[in-house]
Amino acid sequence: MSVTRPAVAPTASTSGAGDQALDLPFEKALEQLEDIVRRLEKGDVPLDESVAIYERGEALKRHCESLLQKAEARIQKITLGADGKATGTAPLDVD
Repeated sequence: MSVTRPAVAPTASTSGAGDQALDLPFEKALEQLEDIVRRLEKGDVPLDESVAIYERGEALKRHCESLLQKAEARIQKITLGADGKATGTAPLDVD
C-alpha cells in the first residue's frame, strides 16, 4: 500500500525564493518587500500564501539590511584642516 502525501505549495524556503533575493539590487528588493507588506496588510491572502510571502519578505529584509550596511561601510566623510580646506577622508562614524 502506497502512502500519498498531500501536495505542498512551494515556500520561500523550499523554492529558493530567499536565495533569489540576494541577486536583486536594493531598490528592486525594497519594492518587492513593500508589495509584500501591502498584501499582508490587506488581509485577503490565504494563510499558506501569507506564510510563504512572509518568509520571502524576511529574506528581502535581510538582503536590504545587508546592502545598507555595505553602503554605510563605503561612505566616508571629508576631513577639514584648520584653514577649512579639505585634507582627506575618514570613515563615517555611524554611531
